[in-house]
Amino acid sequence: MIPSSFEYFAPTTLSEAQTLLRRYGGDAKVVAGGHSLIPLMKMRLSEPGYLIDLGGVDELSYIREDDGGLAIGAMTTYYDIESSPLVKTKYPVLAEATALVADIQVRNKGTIGGSMAHADPSADLTAVVLALEAELRSGSSRAQRSMPAHRFFVDTFTTTLRDNEILTEIRLPALPAKTGGAYRKFANKASHFAEVGIAALVTIDGGVCQRVRIGVTGAGPIASRARGAERALEGKEPTQRNIATAANRAGRGIEFQSNIHASAEYRAHLTTVYARRALEEAVSRAG
Repeated sequence: MIPSSFEYFAPTTLSEAQTLLRRYGGDAKVVAGGHSLIPLMKMRLSEPGYLIDLGGVDELSYIREDDGGLAIGAMTTYYDIESSPLVKTKYPVLAEATALVADIQVRNKGTIGGSMAHADPSADLTAVVLALEAELRSGSSRAQRSMPAHRFFVDTFTTTLRDNEILTEIRLPALPAKTGGAYRKFANKASHFAEVGIAALVTIDGGVCQRVRIGVTGAGPIASRARGAERALEGKEPTQRNIATAANRAGRGIEFQSNIHASAEYRAHLTTVYARRALEEAVSRAG
């Protein structure tokens, strides 16, 4: 199919893009890499009257150190993230997960901001930003605001972004010393989307897991933190038994989804298995 008719804009500054979005409001859509929105438009599941392309807004593409952490512009591509020395050094779990997104063509064009704003429940990086406790910043022509990742994702393909806002930046806080991270997923063979994906971060000091953060994607209608699993391992030694106990709690609170790719029961099983694998690898990398 072909999309319904729309008017196309290609701003070159964030201010220009925000002005256009304010002017056309709910009848406009912002496009980043286009890998998610354009197929929806072709199927006429999304029919915006106006399309605002951020591809020319260079000020939204960057990776830089900030207050001990990292600031990543919303238009930074997957490839730029996975190949960044800064990301590989400071947040290797993000580089690892980004390298598993789709294929090289998608990673060359797709952006981290587009992935966050689209909020696909099977996207890889949503689990990672949750585990990293990232802060997402957005702005309109009138104001800017920020929110923690766990409050940004509301439902399937739904975020807290308002009609007049553009996601501008993802900020990653500094990680504690002796922290190891890992991302493990069971991928759909055709799309490479995660049927279940687990991002785990473990800080070990004195032989004890002092801090545990786990993000889950693909299992339910929304990416989420596995807080029950986190609590089960924090304050404990990283033994196989303790890791298995925590992994068994990774699916608590998730409304597991069934579709043509996997049943809810199978996704529940995968969540336990891949939580254990991610935690084991994170523990091996800590310290």
